[in-house]
Amino acid sequence: MDRKLLDLLVCPTTRQPLTLLDAAALAALNRAITAGGVTRQDGSPQRETLQQALLTRDRQWIYRIDDGIPVLLAEEAIATAQLDDFPTA
Repeated sequence: MDRKLLDLLVCPTTRQPLTLLDAAALAALNRAITAGGVTRQDGSPQRETLQQALLTRDRQWIYRIDDGIPVLLAEEAIATAQLDDFPTA
């Protein structure tokens, strides 16, 4: 993802800056998705594993990136609280 674009992106709900999800956190997320235990904010299941994602500064919300395009819809955010082994920092 382009660094200039990343510097402009913020969470649509909290207005916190977003960063790329690191490899350990992405792996934890994808394990939970594969196990079938991840839902989006609107209650729909996240069925497909992710190649990239964005994370809020407080590490509470994840936004997926589909084909290089950030999906910054509040209803499609994934709460990290539902991920048992999500790294805290």
